Amino acid sequence: MKRAWILPMLLVLCGSVVATELVFQGRPYAAAALLLVFVLLAGTNSRLIFPKSVSALEAQRRSAGDGRPIVFWRPGCTYCLRLRIRLGRSAHQLHWVDIWRDPAGAAAVRAVNDGNETVPTVFVADQPHVNPSPEWVREQLSRSA
Repeated sequence: MKRAWILPMLLVLCGSVVATELVFQGRPYAAAALLLVFVLLAGTNSRLIFPKSVSALEAQRRSAGDGRPIVFWRPGCTYCLRLRIRLGRSAHQLHWVDIWRDPAGAAAVRAVNDGNETVPTVFVADQPHVNPSPEWVREQLSRSA
């Protein structure tokens, strides 16, 4: 769980250090703008932007009941972030599993990716799809509805 917050915390820390230096140079507006950029970067690289994760077993149980896809992801993954942002509000209809928090989820991803934790890996009807396009995922979601 700790490693999921390392990058966001480093971004906030670095932004704070640089912003402090800018304040001492007499440039408070530049400091505020820069700190805002670093905080936004930290937010997009944290798990805060993603829907609440569930365990792999819970996601499989829910998916069996409602037919919705399961997305295996991890914080800091730019491809996962791209998928999440491009899905917009429909992302909340998917079942999200953070592989850094769920060992069973990480094992499921490794099992279909030759031992690699390649994410996002989306399971639709028990069929894995590695790094699918957001449009394809949205299409699968509309089919399950």
